[in-house]
Amino acid sequence: MTQPTDIRGEHLRAALSLAASGVPVLPLRAGKVPFGNCRRCADNACGGRPNMKSPGPCTCPAPCHSWAAATTNPHTINSPTWARAWSDAAAVAYHPGGAGLTVVDLDNPDAIAWASRTLPSTQTVATTRGEHWIYRGTMRSVNAVRDGVDIKSTMAYARWLGPGTGTMTALPDTVRALAVKETSTARPVSHAVAVPAGAGGGECQHRTPAYLDRGIAMAEQRITEARSAVHTTVYRTFLAVLSVHGRCGCLTEAHIARLFTAAQAKGESPRHCTDAWNNALTRLGL
Repeated sequence: MTQPTDIRGEHLRAALSLAASGVPVLPLRAGKVPFGNCRRCADNACGGRPNMKSPGPCTCPAPCHSWAAATTNPHTINSPTWARAWSDAAAVAYHPGGAGLTVVDLDNPDAIAWASRTLPSTQTVATTRGEHWIYRGTMRSVNAVRDGVDIKSTMAYARWLGPGTGTMTALPDTVRALAVKETSTARPVSHAVAVPAGAGGGECQHRTPAYLDRGIAMAEQRITEARSAVHTTVYRTFLAVLSVHGRCGCLTEAHIARLFTAAQAKGESPRHCTDAWNNALTRLGL
């Protein structure tokens, strides 16, 4: 159902204000779930996780929903595609990791009491059932680290519920330790990465290794400096590197590892990196 103009305008104004301050935003529909911004992703047709809370194997030119679509670009926020979403939006969401933030989502009074005893005070925002405690700094997002406690930072989104109260402080090791504890018993998964065979018999067609090293360094910088749409930036950067160096055989595992490391530092998982790399290979026919 289309929202009244004043509510729609309020959501849009809040989104533009957040974007202007460097916070990547996206519209949410009823149920706190993102919109699919193209027909391929409407009604979860792209295969995203339940309620489209995480991007699936989207084949669009760019991920068009969930945290990967969050942006600070006012032209995108005001675009005709997003205008249709704003007309039905129930809330504004933001990508905490893209803004250099971590949200500790406390879902019940017991969780709030635990945070009050355990965590340093910071900016606090009231939610429907509890509170968001917002810290400066990023980390991996993890659900259910304790009863009623989720961590939302990289590769996640949170509802914008206003500026809250208090002064934002640095992300404490106490919160980081919750994610480490949650993953301490997990077995590492090996992700094989295919390096395309060189059409030139392994000889770099660019004649000098410095050309390749400069290209990899520029690619790392492009990923590192991404403030929004990180998933898209990683894919497009992989695509650009492979389009130049993918057929001459000069790429090595060390070069690819540098790109993956830069992407994972921005919150991409090893699986997302591998998928983006393989999608780029497929796009180029390598």
